[in-house]
Amino acid sequence: MPVLILGIVIFLGVHTLTTFRGARADLIERLGAGPFKILYSAAAFVGLVLIAWGFSRYRAAGWVQVWNPPAGMRHLTITLMWFAFVALACMNPAPSRIRGWLRHPMLVAIKIWALAHLLANGDLGGILLFGAFLAWAVFDRIAVKRRGDPGAPRIGSFTRADALALGVGTIAYVAMIFLHPVLIGVPVIG
Repeated sequence: MPVLILGIVIFLGVHTLTTFRGARADLIERLGAGPFKILYSAAAFVGLVLIAWGFSRYRAAGWVQVWNPPAGMRHLTITLMWFAFVALACMNPAPSRIRGWLRHPMLVAIKIWALAHLLANGDLGGILLFGAFLAWAVFDRIAVKRRGDPGAPRIGSFTRADALALGVGTIAYVAMIFLHPVLIGVPVIG
């Protein structure tokens, strides 16, 4: 569990740095834009690797069950994940009605992903992992709003980018259903 927690702290800590614009600007000024991006990316990657390794070690050592989610939560999670994948696919900068409605599609995708997995996982490691990401995404959305970033502009009509986001999001969603047992070790269906 300590490796998982360390990974979460490093990964989300690095991403939280971007919300502190003054500190971020100072680091970029001292290090230079290129070295800053390299260090930022390296730290985020280390955090992600530690999360994956820590969570796999936690699962191998045995679950610490906190609560038992009702069976229906699994179906709700599967449904919510389609919305998360479509939101993620809206990261394309082309104007789109869905992107404008979501404003910050990456943060929406993270919030849906984390909430969906919190609903279906009642173990301590899952609660720590998905709860931390949900809390961070809510914090980051508040930070984005405070600095006056309105996000993607709202447009009135459905665009080609919307169709692309729906298509790509759906294809990625279906692919993850089949890849989840291989990549994560937990079957989605069955």
